[in-house]
Amino acid sequence: MTQSQERWAIVGGGMLGMTLAYRLAQAGKQVTLIEAAPELGGLASAWQLGDITWDRHYHVTLLSDLRLRSLLQALDLEQDMRWVETKTGVYAQGQLYSVSNAIEFLKFPPLRLIDKLRLAATILYASRIRDWRRLEQISVSQWLKRWSGRRTFATFWKPLLRAKLGDNYKIASAAFIWATIARLYAARRSGLKKELFGYLPGGYSRLLQRFATRLVDQGVEVLTSAWVQEIRRSQSQLQVTYTAAGAVQLRQFDQVVVTAVAPVAAQICRGLSADEYQRLHQITYQGILCASLVLKQPISPYYVTNITDSNVPFTGIIEMTALVDPAEFSGRTLVYLPKYLPANDPDLQLSDEVIRQQFIDALERLYPQFQASDVLDFKVSRVKYVMALSTLNYSTQLPPMQTSVPGLHIVNSAHILNGTLNVNETVQLAETALLALLEADCPRLHPLMVST
Repeated sequence: MTQSQERWAIVGGGMLGMTLAYRLAQAGKQVTLIEAAPELGGLASAWQLGDITWDRHYHVTLLSDLRLRSLLQALDLEQDMRWVETKTGVYAQGQLYSVSNAIEFLKFPPLRLIDKLRLAATILYASRIRDWRRLEQISVSQWLKRWSGRRTFATFWKPLLRAKLGDNYKIASAAFIWATIARLYAARRSGLKKELFGYLPGGYSRLLQRFATRLVDQGVEVLTSAWVQEIRRSQSQLQVTYTAAGAVQLRQFDQVVVTAVAPVAAQICRGLSADEYQRLHQITYQGILCASLVLKQPISPYYVTNITDSNVPFTGIIEMTALVDPAEFSGRTLVYLPKYLPANDPDLQLSDEVIRQQFIDALERLYPQFQASDVLDFKVSRVKYVMALSTLNYSTQLPPMQTSVPGLHIVNSAHILNGTLNVNETVQLAETALLALLEADCPRLHPLMVST
């Protein structure tokens, strides 16, 4: 069998798995993409809100997201992107403030002038750091206190960290906040010195449909509603056992790439070493509980409103209609209310009714003009494993992508070492890891080999 005839299986049909399958097929491989859900897309998938089809979780594209924009160009979609200047709000100390420009930031009452100057200096300094590895050796709270001061940390940074990480902020490294700042600054360096966010008309539903069609055109076999039970080595090949249409199926491949999150990968991959299992299980994940609301009218002019008050049950407000043309939503307003929390947090088990009551009550407190009757639809998404947390010395603790089982690879979002979890970083991870996967005589792949 020639190298080009190798049979590859990609387990997981999110944007990472789809991109890997697409590029492998372009390289002449026989590829089967196996996804447990009824549709492709993973965290980028869409769903129905009444008669509206839009993203299950909120996404935005920056001008600097060159890998994603290149993929959109390959799918003949990049020319349709729309770029919008947005505004940002902050809810702090019981008040809503606009911090959409430098003047508004300087007027931000919760911080003194010296606090603001130190905060601005911290952001500027972080944007110029290139050696992210040394930031893994210090906690995010220790680093921010050093550069922004204790008062700025307590008033500004700590509430934002708790909003994104919960109590896990205590074990996060400074590389986490650096990656967030670096992405936003890259957007400003890419051209205009203003915050331009982009979206694709039709949302990710349109992108995923086009992508799925291209995969089939490239000869990729796509299996959905196929739940992988185990992967094990059998003589010269890898056996993939999965359940589809109520029946157990078994297929054999030469190479298998698992893109599932670390706990799932550890569960389905057989024959790994004890060290590999330990490394997979020690990765700390954040989950998300995200409510999507369709409203009769807008509630604010801000695309993002950051919440710093702990008595609000969600950690931010994303008003998509401040970015997306309301015509996409039949003239109505789409709002996301995310709540980031540890993967084992009991709030992930709350019923939709309890969440609805808590979230709507909070919106009525925040916005006097808002009424519960304005809500036309309310839907909740729960994902236990969303983002791997950058803990101290994170990059040195990950398992290699090429496992000790010949032909079996694990490549997932935990391998995004010097970025934040977003679609651009996911596409970049796929395309960079692909270069190593295709090296016939490569050494075992260490995570640092695919950092950027």
